[in-house]
Amino acid sequence: MAKDSGCVVLLDGMLIRTRRRSGRANRKNYSGKHKAHGLLFLALTDAKGRLLWISSARRGACSEITAARYEKLCTRLRELELAAVADLGFVGLDEGAEEQPAVITGFKASGGKHPFRILTKVRMHPRHATALVRPFWC
Repeated sequence: MAKDSGCVVLLDGMLIRTRRRSGRANRKNYSGKHKAHGLLFLALTDAKGRLLWISSARRGACSEITAARYEKLCTRLRELELAAVADLGFVGLDEGAEEQPAVITGFKASGGKHPFRILTKVRMHPRHATALVRPFWC
């Protein structure tokens, strides 16, 4: 990983599809999420999308958060004084580090509550939409 890339990087996982293998070896590379056979890789990029680091290949059945734990990603990010912004697949990766997290994720919606759907389609000028949304964030 490059240290001079800035203090915030982007983290994401991707499945590279492979051919189906026969027998028991077939099951390890099958991703139920993607409904395909493949190998899972994690990648860190800078804000401009330049690749900084890529993980070793993991079996397709492995989840993104498990692959990040195998790679000891939080420890590596702290050593390089970096923070990663990631999607909801990494929620819970950096537990217990509220004061200086290495991986920043969003929040998953709770099961009983419905998310707000106020602004699903906005059909107005962007200036007016900004004035409409801004009170929610202040």
